[in-house]
Amino acid sequence: MSFSSNTSFMSHHFLLVDDHPLFRNALKYALSELTHELILEAEDFASTLTVLRKNPLVDVVFLDLAMPDVHGLDGLVTILNEFPEKQVIMISAHEDPQIINKAKKLGASGFIPKSTQLEQLTDAVKHILSGNNWYPIDSDEDELDDEFIQKLQSLTPHQLKVLQYMADGLLNKQIAYTMEISESTVKQHASAVLKKLSLINRTQAGVIYRQYLDIASATPLSE
Repeated sequence: MSFSSNTSFMSHHFLLVDDHPLFRNALKYALSELTHELILEAEDFASTLTVLRKNPLVDVVFLDLAMPDVHGLDGLVTILNEFPEKQVIMISAHEDPQIINKAKKLGASGFIPKSTQLEQLTDAVKHILSGNNWYPIDSDEDELDDEFIQKLQSLTPHQLKVLQYMADGLLNKQIAYTMEISESTVKQHASAVLKKLSLINRTQAGVIYRQYLDIASATPLSE
């Protein structure tokens, strides 16, 4: 599908998130025709959140699936949890149908393999900016736990962060120190998480969360 030049695209504010500067430069070049605005960049997930908090006009985030400081689809879930109004387009060297379908179910507006040619990439982005979703394959046949996703999306940002730390194996005391909150507040968040996810204990919650969002089994695209 091809698109003619459309000035309605030009007011979008893009954030490119990838730890490889060469790929960021290539993506920035490909997207430069789609906006008059400054295209922002981030090389890790921590700085991604900082940029988003300081630049509320950013409305489209291009997020690398495999970042060194975030697990699997954690980044997608975290951004949409704190910034539900943003569009997040996953960029990945993987094209695993299950991962693509999970990203779709979790709210990604698109999933673009890094092997995509620049012209096809810009067409895919134009398709998304026109109000549609774009995925490289039709993966609707994969059965996923929609109920778990709905429960996960009901968590507040603090509850989600506590769940992520529990999944990483941190104790309440460690979570409290990292989040700069009291241990009793951590316990309250943890209790709310278990109630919302309809789970029995924190170990179960951490294991299920990590299994669902992990990309360890994803198959990279062939070179």
